[in-house]
Amino acid sequence: MFDLSGKTALVTGSTQGIGFAAAKCLSEHGAKVYVNGASSEEKCRLAAERIPGSVPVHQSLAEPDCAEKIFEKTGPVDILILNASVQIRKEWEKVTSEDFDTQVRINFKSSYELMQVYAPYMKEKGWGRIITVGSVQQYKPHVHMPIYAATKCAQMSLVQNLASQLAPYGITVNNMSPGVIATPRNSDALSDPEYSKAVYGKIPAGYAGQAEDCAGGILLLCSNEGRYITGIDLMIDGGMHL
Repeated sequence: MFDLSGKTALVTGSTQGIGFAAAKCLSEHGAKVYVNGASSEEKCRLAAERIPGSVPVHQSLAEPDCAEKIFEKTGPVDILILNASVQIRKEWEKVTSEDFDTQVRINFKSSYELMQVYAPYMKEKGWGRIITVGSVQQYKPHVHMPIYAATKCAQMSLVQNLASQLAPYGITVNNMSPGVIATPRNSDALSDPEYSKAVYGKIPAGYAGQAEDCAGGILLLCSNEGRYITGIDLMIDGGMHL
């Protein structure tokens, strides 16, 4: 089961956290993986070295032509995991126009553009998997991340719209929404005992998940075993959205 031999995958934002765990998991199940990162070429290369057979693709999603630039480095892929995102924590009254545009550009618009570039080749092949990474904030938005939460809601709407259009071509389109996951992004906040206690109190399971918990769900959605699943939001959050 879950054999991805002969498949190629691009995972955006995969130098650490959920993206890295997903890239590593897909590789372990036979896929050739392109590891994408934005912060530095060195970090991207080092992450790819930890996943045998993977290829580093250093490219920021903040650039208007990012989708075309990434495609030039990868060519067509069978699996597209849209994981990269940015969070800017501010009270909503203090969000600047630049804050707004940056989050919309990276969290939502780049996903749309990457789908536009890669989906036609999946249609030609008659097989494809597109997975966006959302957030429990689609259901319970953080008061200091209003734009981040809104972009994740917009992304889910896009998934539902395109899932029905691409299903006849053998392409599934799904969203995976993680809750509180112990990743580098959350390490500082969760290291505060009072804050972590308050957060865990909102999670029925009572603890933070690991990146590997999310990778398993992504693997299912990427595999032939998940071929009849499309247009869904797979919650991996310990029940936090309830």
